[in-house]
Amino acid sequence: MIPSDPEMLDALAAEYVLGTLDAREAETVRRALPVDAALRDAVDAWEARLGSLTALAPPVAPPPALWDRIEASVAGRPAAPVVPLRTGRLWKAWATGATAIAAGLAALLVLRPAEPPRMTTVLLSSRDQPAWLVETEGGGLRLASLTPRPLEPGRVQQLWALAPGATAPVSLGIIPAEGRATVAPGVIRPEPGMLIEISVEPPGGSPTGRPTGPVIFIGRLAPAAGT
Repeated sequence: MIPSDPEMLDALAAEYVLGTLDAREAETVRRALPVDAALRDAVDAWEARLGSLTALAPPVAPPPALWDRIEASVAGRPAAPVVPLRTGRLWKAWATGATAIAAGLAALLVLRPAEPPRMTTVLLSSRDQPAWLVETEGGGLRLASLTPRPLEPGRVQQLWALAPGATAPVSLGIIPAEGRATVAPGVIRPEPGMLIEISVEPPGGSPTGRPTGPVIFIGRLAPAAGT
């Protein structure tokens, strides 16, 4: 059933675009889109808001040799010429070099730290409205506003993290007015279940090291889908 209340309809559209609905709910929304103009407008508005988030992911160019390998595979020809090894001495030298390279690669794989699992959360308002998208990145955090809204003069928004089992949150700094922020690796160690909060504070942030104003947005980190 598609709600008629505008706020409930907007929240449903936000969850549909964010992909947080279950399969049955998502199918209900998909079927209603062609015949429900209000729902369609709400979904279009959320897609327009979230479209800018793609700018948070820097483009990655494919390796230069990738297209050559693909072309060679399609054409059925080897990607590189095969040089016959005609002498035992040459074969021994090649084998020794290959062994050294393999050993070096194995050491690199063992010594290189594993990439931390990606986590994400959507910070909700007290009325359960999606407001901020938070993602882990390289041991740090990045966040972007989904629904920019002005603050009253003389107030700022401060970001906090509360690890599972901790008794007090850790300040992650003041959020810039443009509604995007990055927390460098090492400030905290993101983990599943960690609460991410935003409070309203006086200029310069909380003077006590803890939230002094109301916590207006909150969410809990969880592994991203597919990780």
